[in-house]
Amino acid sequence: MSIRVVVAGDHQLVLEAFAETLNGTNGLDVVGLATTFEAVLPAVQRHRPTVLLLGESTMGGKALHAATEVRSHHPTCGVALMVGAATPSVVDRAVAAGALGVVPKTARLPQLITTLVGVAGGCLTVDPGLLRPPAAGDALLLSVRETDVLRLTAGGATVKEIAGELYLAAGTVRNLTSAAIKKLGGRNRFDAARIATECGLL
Repeated sequence: MSIRVVVAGDHQLVLEAFAETLNGTNGLDVVGLATTFEAVLPAVQRHRPTVLLLGESTMGGKALHAATEVRSHHPTCGVALMVGAATPSVVDRAVAAGALGVVPKTARLPQLITTLVGVAGGCLTVDPGLLRPPAAGDALLLSVRETDVLRLTAGGATVKEIAGELYLAAGTVRNLTSAAIKKLGGRNRFDAARIATECGLL
C-alpha cells in the first residue's frame, strides 16, 4: 500500500520538484500540493493523505496552526514538519502542535523519506537528541498508534494479534512498541503498558 502525501509550502515550483523526487520512492505517492495556509485543510480533506509534509516557515508563519487544525479534523493524517533549524524548542513546539516528524531543511533525501515513512506508521520520528526528557505527569509524547499498541498489549495481545487488529505490519508494531518502551523507560512491552496504565495514558 502506498503512502499518500500532501506537500505544503510557499512555492509551487519547489513543491512540484518535491513531488517529482518523492513520487514512487519507498512507496510514497504525492497526491496533492498546497501553497497557502487556507489551502492546506481543503487539500487534506480532498486527497485524504497518510502524511502531510509541511514547511515550518511557510504560509505566513501559520504552519504550526495548520498542523493542529489538520490533526484536529483528520487525526489519521500524520504531520511532518520541515524546519530551518531543528532545536529542542522547535521540536517541542512541533510536537505540541501535533506533528510526529521533524526534519531540518538541510537533511538529505534519505532522512526525509525515513521521517515520512515513520510518521505514516504513527511513530514519533525525531532525532532522539532533540527530545527533552519528559516531566512527571507529561503525556510522554506517546503517539496515537503507540497508545493503541500499548492498550492492546495490556490486554495480553500478541504482536501478530495487534498487527491484525490495527491493520499494521508486525514489523511496524515492533517499531511502535520499541519507541514506547524507550519513552516510558520500560523493561519490555508489558512493563511499558503497565507504566502507561499507571500514568493514565491508556
